[in-house]
Amino acid sequence: MSDSFKTIKAPATGLYKEKGSKFLSFIYPVENETEVQEIVNHLKKTYHDARHHCFAYVLGKEMDYFRANDDGEPHHSAGDPILGQLRSNDLTQSLIVVVRYFGGTKLGKGGLVQAYKTAAAEAIASGEIITKTLTTALNITFDYEAMDQVMHTISRHELKIAHQDFGNSCRIQLECRENLREKLKALFKGIPSLKILT
Repeated sequence: MSDSFKTIKAPATGLYKEKGSKFLSFIYPVENETEVQEIVNHLKKTYHDARHHCFAYVLGKEMDYFRANDDGEPHHSAGDPILGQLRSNDLTQSLIVVVRYFGGTKLGKGGLVQAYKTAAAEAIASGEIITKTLTTALNITFDYEAMDQVMHTISRHELKIAHQDFGNSCRIQLECRENLREKLKALFKGIPSLKILT
């Protein structure tokens, strides 16, 4: 099972023009639906004179949570082509909004599909796609006598210490890749006095 996914590093914008119509596209990294709604509402206020604010987003490391919105354009002519661009670039935790200013000439459904697809692609192309790794915390506690062994294991496996507390006993919170968690637990099991708390 993969513990990494592709997303956009930072907000980016694109622009596509067709027969007088202007399609402004915006891509954002997002964490959840609340954030999606806030961004869409912000763009609707900022570009309140535009006719349509169509969008699509994908959430979840398995890309299993998604939505497309045509915002008044013909059914499946806007949201789906935008969503298609997110999927064809394997992007998740990402939102694309395309704001359309109508130019007076109707594009037809095929023309709209092409325009929204191209506008979404422009936003993706102007951004930077990054791969993020899912990490999880591993909390360990141990006696001072085990310190050398623990630190040796941490440095040998290049583990990141997120937090440490050396009081009566030693506590360390490690940040590790999600799919290495069980392997790490096995590595630490052999150290005397060490307990894994999570």
